[in-house]
Amino acid sequence: MSWTDAAGLLGVLVILIAYAGAALGRIDPQRALSLGVNFVGASLILLSLSRAFNLSAVAMEGSWALVSLAGLLRLGWKRLRA
Repeated sequence: MSWTDAAGLLGVLVILIAYAGAALGRIDPQRALSLGVNFVGASLILLSLSRAFNLSAVAMEGSWALVSLAGLLRLGWKRLRA
Protein backbone atom coordinates (compact mmCIF):
# COMPACT_ATOMS: atom_id res chain seq x y z
CA MET A 1 0.00 0.00 0.00
CA SER A 2 1.37 3.41 -0.93
CA TRP A 3 1.36 6.42 1.37
CA THR A 4 -1.33 8.06 -0.79
CA ASP A 5 -3.56 4.99 -0.38
CA ALA A 6 -3.01 5.15 3.38
CA ALA A 7 -3.86 8.87 3.40
CA GLY A 8 -7.06 8.18 1.47
CA LEU A 9 -8.13 5.37 3.79
CA LEU A 10 -7.42 7.56 6.82
CA GLY A 11 -9.53 10.31 5.22
CA VAL A 12 -12.42 7.90 4.73
CA LEU A 13 -12.16 6.73 8.34
CA VAL A 14 -12.09 10.30 9.64
CA ILE A 15 -15.16 11.31 7.62
CA LEU A 16 -17.07 8.18 8.65
CA ILE A 17 -16.32 8.79 12.33
CA ALA A 18 -17.52 12.39 12.01
CA TYR A 19 -20.65 11.29 10.16
CA ALA A 20 -21.44 8.61 12.72
CA GLY A 21 -20.90 11.09 15.54
CA ALA A 22 -23.31 13.56 13.92
CA ALA A 23 -25.88 10.86 13.11
CA LEU A 24 -25.80 9.55 16.67
CA GLY A 25 -26.04 13.02 18.20
CA ARG A 26 -22.52 12.94 19.67
CA ILE A 27 -21.10 15.73 17.46
CA ASP A 28 -22.87 18.92 16.40
CA PRO A 29 -22.44 19.05 12.60
CA GLN A 30 -22.38 22.86 12.64
CA ARG A 31 -19.53 23.17 15.15
CA ALA A 32 -15.87 23.62 14.34
CA LEU A 33 -14.89 20.08 15.37
CA SER A 34 -17.20 18.42 12.86
CA LEU A 35 -16.41 20.89 10.08
CA GLY A 36 -12.67 20.62 10.68
CA VAL A 37 -12.69 16.84 10.74
CA ASN A 38 -14.69 16.74 7.51
CA PHE A 39 -12.28 19.19 5.88
CA VAL A 40 -9.25 17.14 6.93
CA GLY A 41 -10.84 13.88 5.81
CA ALA A 42 -11.84 15.23 2.40
CA SER A 43 -8.39 16.76 1.94
CA LEU A 44 -6.72 13.42 2.70
CA ILE A 45 -8.94 11.68 0.15
CA LEU A 46 -8.11 14.39 -2.41
CA LEU A 47 -4.42 13.81 -1.70
CA SER A 48 -4.87 10.11 -2.41
CA LEU A 49 -6.56 10.96 -5.71
CA SER A 50 -3.44 12.78 -6.89
CA ARG A 51 -1.93 9.36 -7.60
CA ALA A 52 -4.94 7.77 -9.29
CA PHE A 53 -7.17 10.54 -10.66
CA ASN A 54 -10.92 9.99 -10.71
CA LEU A 55 -12.96 13.01 -11.81
CA SER A 56 -16.18 12.15 -9.98
CA ALA A 57 -14.34 11.41 -6.74
CA VAL A 58 -12.34 14.65 -7.02
CA ALA A 59 -15.57 16.58 -7.63
CA MET A 60 -17.23 14.98 -4.59
CA GLU A 61 -14.33 15.37 -2.18
CA GLY A 62 -13.48 18.84 -3.48
CA SER A 63 -17.06 19.91 -2.85
CA TRP A 64 -17.02 18.28 0.58
CA ALA A 65 -13.82 20.13 1.49
CA LEU A 66 -15.12 23.47 0.18
CA VAL A 67 -18.42 23.21 2.06
CA SER A 68 -16.58 22.31 5.27
CA LEU A 69 -14.15 25.18 4.76
CA ALA A 70 -17.03 27.60 4.13
CA GLY A 71 -18.61 26.50 7.41
CA LEU A 72 -15.33 27.00 9.27
CA LEU A 73 -14.92 30.46 7.73
CA ARG A 74 -18.49 31.34 8.74
CA LEU A 75 -17.78 30.32 12.33
CA GLY A 76 -14.55 32.28 12.33
CA TRP A 77 -16.32 35.34 10.96
CA LYS A 78 -18.97 35.07 13.69
CA ARG A 79 -16.28 34.93 16.36
CA LEU A 80 -14.50 37.96 14.94
CA ARG A 81 -17.70 39.98 14.95
CA ALA A 82 -18.63 38.97 18.52
